[in-house]
Amino acid sequence: MFYSIKQEFYKLRHKKIAWIAPIILLVLMILAGYALSGEENKLLLVLCFDAPDWIMFIMVVIGATTFSMEFQNNAILTLLYKATNKVYVYLSKYIVLFLYDVFLHLLALVYTFCLHYTLFRTSAVWTMTYLYGQSIWENMLTAFMVDLVTTMLIITLVFLLSCLINNNAIVVTLSFLLVFMGQTISSNLLNSNKFINVMRWNPLNMLNLTRQFGNYSMYVETTHLNNNQILIGSMFYIIIFFILGYLIFRKKRY
Repeated sequence: MFYSIKQEFYKLRHKKIAWIAPIILLVLMILAGYALSGEENKLLLVLCFDAPDWIMFIMVVIGATTFSMEFQNNAILTLLYKATNKVYVYLSKYIVLFLYDVFLHLLALVYTFCLHYTLFRTSAVWTMTYLYGQSIWENMLTAFMVDLVTTMLIITLVFLLSCLINNNAIVVTLSFLLVFMGQTISSNLLNSNKFINVMRWNPLNMLNLTRQFGNYSMYVETTHLNNNQILIGSMFYIIIFFILGYLIFRKKRY
């Protein structure tokens, strides 16, 4: 297991996107700071200048290439040969991406503090009460943890798609469609008013977790679930998609 994790870290370090991503993240956060109005200064701080959306974009690209590129060039065969169990290969990839996800979120926190005291100085104070009776800094840390769940749900879904489809371009395209159109698809299902008590638990609805945390009154009317329900649903689907992805990966023929 340790050897598999070490190999995944080595490959991640040698991916250009892994080094370019922090720069891309900073640029997009700055653009978000200029694009959004001054009335949203508190929300900008809580959501780290819209970092959750940018990190989601980065993790989809990296997550999709983790499996599919290795399937395409048969590099996966070397990993499977050297590993004592297929589950170590699958789990090590997930662990390394989770750690990289945490790194990007921590980096977003650092960027937020820097931008708040340089380019986007506002009257907002970290101790000011904002969402859910918490201070802004407490909201920001809570959003940090909430978005980790959201992004890992997406990564688990990307892993599942990668094990089903070997083509990297198709996996990336499908992943982006699910991430950026999932909310619309879920809303259409719920607006039909048919079996709404069941349909509100669809996995695409869980992708609204971070957005609903930042704007509860708007999104709860769309999701028909409260924050805790979406959080529980997200964790449930993470487990389900992880197991399904591994079962497909284990039975895959190379």
